[in-house]
Amino acid sequence: MNFCSQCGHPVAHQIPPGDDRQRYMCNHCGAIHYQNPRIIAGTLPVWQQQILLCRRAIAPRQGYWTLPAGFMENGETTRQAAARETWEEALARVEVGELYTITSIPHINQVQMLYLAELPHPEYAAGPESTEVRLFSEEEIPWDELAFLTISNALKLYFEDRRNGVFPTRHIDLNH
Repeated sequence: MNFCSQCGHPVAHQIPPGDDRQRYMCNHCGAIHYQNPRIIAGTLPVWQQQILLCRRAIAPRQGYWTLPAGFMENGETTRQAAARETWEEALARVEVGELYTITSIPHINQVQMLYLAELPHPEYAAGPESTEVRLFSEEEIPWDELAFLTISNALKLYFEDRRNGVFPTRHIDLNH
């Protein structure tokens, strides 16, 4: 950040009085510009015993498989964001269930929240951010072609939990 979004003057990277970390501050109008983690919301869509995955049409990790997820927008809940992202990426309407994984990724300033979701009908298609969308059984998951560690973690936990019949909310910290 170079300029204040309130008055347009240059900002300095310094520790505000009473704070413990550097922030962008405007020495002209006094505005402190906080930068906070971004929230990624998505679903783990299930139809019968299969999981719906999307092949990414965009960077990062273009061409790799992922669960439908993306940045939360202002004015929506995390559940609404998860359902919207599933529609945008997979043209699939889902019944969003319980929160399943919360993954903190501090090195890229993100928090990823994935919800379990039921796909009531096997109706889906590639949205603008996907080149391909399809259902996979556990044996068919393309483990070496998954886009992100958060996705492989969620899928591994899901299949383990499915065998046990219990789906607790998982809190994961990725510190690398």
